[in-house]
Amino acid sequence: MVTKTDPTDLPHASADGEVDLPLSEEGEWAALDIELTGGPATPAEAPLAMPEQDFRARPPHGPDSGWPSLRTIAARLIAFGGAAAIAWYGLQQMMQVFGDNVTYLQLVLLVLFAITFTWVGFSFTSMIAGFLAPRLTTPTTQNDAKVAVIMPVYHEDAAATAGLLAALARDLYRVGMADRTEIFVLSDSRQPGSVFEEMIAISRLRDISPVPIWYRRRRSNKGRKAGNVAEFVMRWGGRYDQMVVLDADSVMGASTIRALSARMNADPAVGLIQTMPMLVGGQTIFARLTQFAGRIYGPAIARGVAAWSGDSGNFWGHNAIIRVKAFAQCCGLPELPGKPPFGGTILSHDFVEAALLRRAGWKVRLDHDLRESFEGSPPTLLDMAVRERRWAQGNLQHSRLLFSRGFAWISRAHFVIGMLGFLMSPIWLAMILVGLALSANVLLSRPDYFPQTYQLFPEWPTFDPVRMLWLFVAAMSFLLVPKFIGIFRAWLRPLAKNSGGKGRLMASALFEITLSALIAPVQMLIQTRQIYEILRGRDSGWEAQVRAGQMPPWKVVLRRHKLHVTLGLGTLLVLAVFSPGQLVWLSPILAGLILSPVTSRWSASPVFGRWARLHGLLVTPEERDAPEILTAANALDYRIAGSLPRDGLAAMGRDPAMQARVASLLRAGAPVGPAAARLDAISAEAKLAHAATQAEALSFLTESEKLAMLENRMLVDVFAKLPK
Repeated sequence: MVTKTDPTDLPHASADGEVDLPLSEEGEWAALDIELTGGPATPAEAPLAMPEQDFRARPPHGPDSGWPSLRTIAARLIAFGGAAAIAWYGLQQMMQVFGDNVTYLQLVLLVLFAITFTWVGFSFTSMIAGFLAPRLTTPTTQNDAKVAVIMPVYHEDAAATAGLLAALARDLYRVGMADRTEIFVLSDSRQPGSVFEEMIAISRLRDISPVPIWYRRRRSNKGRKAGNVAEFVMRWGGRYDQMVVLDADSVMGASTIRALSARMNADPAVGLIQTMPMLVGGQTIFARLTQFAGRIYGPAIARGVAAWSGDSGNFWGHNAIIRVKAFAQCCGLPELPGKPPFGGTILSHDFVEAALLRRAGWKVRLDHDLRESFEGSPPTLLDMAVRERRWAQGNLQHSRLLFSRGFAWISRAHFVIGMLGFLMSPIWLAMILVGLALSANVLLSRPDYFPQTYQLFPEWPTFDPVRMLWLFVAAMSFLLVPKFIGIFRAWLRPLAKNSGGKGRLMASALFEITLSALIAPVQMLIQTRQIYEILRGRDSGWEAQVRAGQMPPWKVVLRRHKLHVTLGLGTLLVLAVFSPGQLVWLSPILAGLILSPVTSRWSASPVFGRWARLHGLLVTPEERDAPEILTAANALDYRIAGSLPRDGLAAMGRDPAMQARVASLLRAGAPVGPAAARLDAISAEAKLAHAATQAEALSFLTESEKLAMLENRMLVDVFAKLPK
């Protein structure tokens, strides 16, 4: 058995805090192997109280963060004041388009136009506000804050998550943070196969990690992800000063974690610092499109949000650092009264947690300058729709919290922006339908020029097409100018060269704009249907996220998009007969709907993704020169995946080493708790006692009983002793 090396024999950090990690010929960290059993699965508990918050009560007392800076106030005037000015101007111009005698349909269109014009105007003014984003620096003072890196998982690819954490552990050791950082894997998985793979992968991760790796799996999924994190805080929060929250497909470089820790440590009033994650690892056209847009346009957008948010920023649920005591003090989330989708567990908990921190006086920042922060992207349009269904429900749920006591007005603005991000789809659709209804009204009705009996002069219908054209051009400009600002910023920086050069950057941007225009109408209808389902009371549920998709067959995309194609073709035929001129304006939308099965299927193709990569389209700097942590994560993912069992729980019965690995992550001793809570374990024990072989035992056990066996070291031993 390999023994653990004395920590004093490991390389020491240099003056700049970094170390070189010796590697063996096999690629392992030569000095860092540990015993197979790896010690206890979790450290000694250090409980921290996390009281449930009352949204109607006074907030808990926190630090006095003071007034926003003049720079932040100016950025808010540009972002919100500019959007209000654009809205007022657009409304005035639209009223002149219709004249004085506004009909009911025109009034409806006027309201819808005002909302959409304000929305596109705000996207423009928010980015302009980014020119006032503060310059951020990292303090160099002594920092001994103890950090927990936590990764909640739920039926994830065990090898991929272990690979990410193994690469991060190595990086933490390299920058000299191994002595004050620990990694926690917080499992909410419920499927026996997923749990077994997690345990084997995490056990192998513990073999090679230079920092402590802890694994905890909850038996109850109460509160979903928010409840998962809260349970960690209440059991071990007193052990740490700060925690870095990751998603199962995200990671941050150790240099970024070190900078975040230093910045938080230097300002006692900072409760949370959010980074701007860069999307990486996309293989399909859809994923590459999303990550290219995020990489080119994302930094400029993040600067704008950071500028007007100031110390009242938002939280996106991952790739952020949090002050543990502040989080425990402010962020205990209650169940909302009523049934889902508007009651029950708070789904988009991250927005709410940021607002709760801010209402108690803690600063919540978006530090836009830190680049070594990464996450994966949805591989296909259909997979994105599944994720957005849950996000839509969570954001609409915020309507119940919008007027809670003590929230900062910027926090409320984050809520509204999040809700509008989904509500804009039905609003856009309604505006298009009302516009078509107005056109039909003009075509199918005869105007009444003399509405009064005694009237000398006729009343001519009023419509100013030239003014309407300019409003359309203005709206398109507000949508596209932020993209071109992002492209221009990339041209002025090494980002263009690192993305394949200025020519390929521009070709990629045009390709992204074109394909996004085709996808947008489909997303509009998908999100509209999602809003309809939520308002009808349908809950999204809680499904594992798809990280690596595949090209769906034609029968799937035709079934999923048949309504979109039907609407597109139907509208095309009607307009071609009655109003061909309308086709000029609606052709991008109709093309997107009619071509939706083709777009959905081909954009999900890894083959076309590789073709685009070979031709320099949609290339990001992280692809051309992959960060070391991502390269290491991919290599370790491959190695760990190769060591995972192919036939699930049956492998545990044949391999004593796997039995030992599973046992190392389980509590020793007899089961605890009332018998009513251990019925699955009791029935599993009875079935194991009557099974003649391991295969027969597995055939006897239900899924919940297999899970109970994996939670009980004694039952694992009983199963292993059965004849093979």
